[in-house]
Parts: sequence; C-alpha cells; structure tokens
Amino acid sequence: MPFKICTRSAAPLSRRGFLKGLAVTAAGLHIPKTLAAMPREHERSIALHNLHTGEKTKLIYWEQGRYLDESLAELDYLLRDFRTGDVHPIDPALIDMLHILRMRSGRSAPFEIISGYRSPKTNAMLGSKSSGVAKRSLHMEGQALDIRLPGQDLHKLHKSAVDLKVGGVGLYSKSNFVHIDTGRVRYWGS
Repeated sequence: MPFKICTRSAAPLSRRGFLKGLAVTAAGLHIPKTLAAMPREHERSIALHNLHTGEKTKLIYWEQGRYLDESLAELDYLLRDFRTGDVHPIDPALIDMLHILRMRSGRSAPFEIISGYRSPKTNAMLGSKSSGVAKRSLHMEGQALDIRLPGQDLHKLHKSAVDLKVGGVGLYSKSNFVHIDTGRVRYWGS
C-alpha cells in the first residue's frame, strides 16, 4: 500500500498516545481512492513559494514508502501563519494533493501559497473582516491551502482538484486562487 502513517517523533507512546494513534490510524483507513491509488513511486517531491514571506522550497518529502520527517518539518515552517509566526503540522495528504495536481498539470513552477496554516487568532481577525472565513476553518488544523500554479489556468486547476474527489475544493476567481483541503468532499466556486 503506498500510504504510510506519518510519524513526527520517536518518543515512546503512553497508553493514551497509543490509543490516539489507533484512532488516527482508523481514521486514515478511509483515505480517498484517488490518493490511495497513487502510483508506487520511489519518491514524491514538491515545490512551493510562500507569497507573503518570499520563501521558496523544492524538496523530496516522500521516499521509499515513507514520509520524510525533516522535509515535512520544512514544509510546516514554510506554510506557517506568516502573521504570528506560529508553526503547525500540515496534513501530508494535502501535500500529496499538490503533488498529484502538479504532475497532472505538467508544470514545473512552484505552487504559489496564498494561505497555509492559520492560527485561531489570525482566523478570528480575518473572520471579523470577511464573511467568507469559516469560524472552524481547516486552515487552523493544517488541512487547507489556498494556492495557484503559475502558467495554469485557475479554472483548469480547480477542475483538476475537483477531479481528485478529495476534500474540499473552492474557486475564488476574483481573488485569483483555489482552496484545497482534506476535509469532507465538497465543491464551490465564485
């Protein structure tokens, strides 16, 4: 099976940690067919450009059947809340979605990141200014990104993400980005 549970530390588990791990593993068993059917690659890579910080990265984040903790930590940092500096773990399935979208597009340019992780403080501030910000945004869980891909038509990127049949996909034409998340499957556009 191409998916492995991502572990971020080698610390021994307590009973509570073990039970939580079982719950996470059970939840992971419902991985959408599109992601579970990813080809058995030797490695997966991603290229990102955070538009707010100017930071860029191009790295291998999955190799020989497992996620690479150091690469995931680098992605967590790049996708941090740029307003507060808070870093939060990003769902590896979200990075897999980007990997598939990039492969399908045939583009080599890095994804431009409009919004990655959002702290509750940032989300509340944004929500006070716009009705379009969810109070329980998946951005606060490290499960959502707002993106665009240079050279890729926004509507085609949106359609390609919808075709994955994974999580939520929103088209924000006026703001020039596509929202993707690993929550329940749903689609919207403007």
